[in-house]
Amino acid sequence: MKDIKLVVTDMDGTLLNSNHEVSQRFFDVFKKLKQQDILFVAASGRPYYSIAQKLRLIKNDIIIVAENGGLLIQNDDVLLSNIINANKLLKIYNLVSNIDDTYPIFCTKNQAYILRASDNLVDTFSEYYSDYTIIDAFEEITDDVIKIALYHTTDSEAHIFPFVKHLKSEFNVVVSGNNWVDISETDTHKGHAITFLQKMNNIKPSETMAFGDYNNDLELLKCAKYSFAMANAHPNVKAVANYNTKSNNNFGVELILEALVAESSKH
Repeated sequence: MKDIKLVVTDMDGTLLNSNHEVSQRFFDVFKKLKQQDILFVAASGRPYYSIAQKLRLIKNDIIIVAENGGLLIQNDDVLLSNIINANKLLKIYNLVSNIDDTYPIFCTKNQAYILRASDNLVDTFSEYYSDYTIIDAFEEITDDVIKIALYHTTDSEAHIFPFVKHLKSEFNVVVSGNNWVDISETDTHKGHAITFLQKMNNIKPSETMAFGDYNNDLELLKCAKYSFAMANAHPNVKAVANYNTKSNNNFGVELILEALVAESSKH
C-alpha cells in the first residue's frame, strides 16, 4: 500500500457509524494522511452541504463528491456538475409522483425540494438534506436538479426499483440504501467523478484506495486496486471489492487507514 496517493470513502454505512457520526479516530488518522500528501475524498449520495457539515473540521483539506458523483467540489470550486435536463425531469417527476408510499426529493447544489412528506419523514430526511423546501408542484423547483432521491419507508429495492428500473436505458438508476433509490444522468456515478480526479491529478487505480457498502459504490470500487467492502456491505459490493474490512460501527475504514499511514511512514 506504500504507493497510495488517493483515498476515497463513502459516508453512510462506511465512514459514518449507525448514528451518522464521524469518529475522532478518523480525524486523528486524517492528520497523518495529510502529512503524507495523500489526497482524501468523501464520496456520498448525500448533498454537498451535508458532507461539508459532517467533515467541517477538515472541509478545506479534502475533496467532496456529492450526489453520487453529480457534484465534485474542492475548496468551494465546482470541478464537475451533472444536471438533469429539464424536459427529462418533468417526465421523471410525473412517474415518481405516482408510486405508492414513495417520497421524492429533488436534489440541487444548495438545497433539496421535498414532495408531500409528513413531518416525521421530513425529520428523517433532514439528517441528509438539512436545507430543504417543501413543494406541492413541479413548478416550485427553481434550481438545476442533479439527482432525484426516492425514499420508501421499508424497502426501496422491493417497492420502488421495479417501477423505475425501465429508466436505466436513459438514466443512472441505483438502489443506494435500504430505503433509497437514486436517479441521475447516465454518467453520474462516483466512478465517473473519481476517474475525472485521477486524470486531473495523474493518479493511477493502483495508487487509489476506496471504501464502500452499497450499490452506488460499485463504480467507485472499480476505480481502485485497493477496494474495500465493509463487513455490513451489500452482497454486490462484496463481490466487486478486492478486500474486506470491519463494519462501519467497528472502525472498518479507520483500521485500514491506520495501517496505510504506518506503512507509508516507513518509506
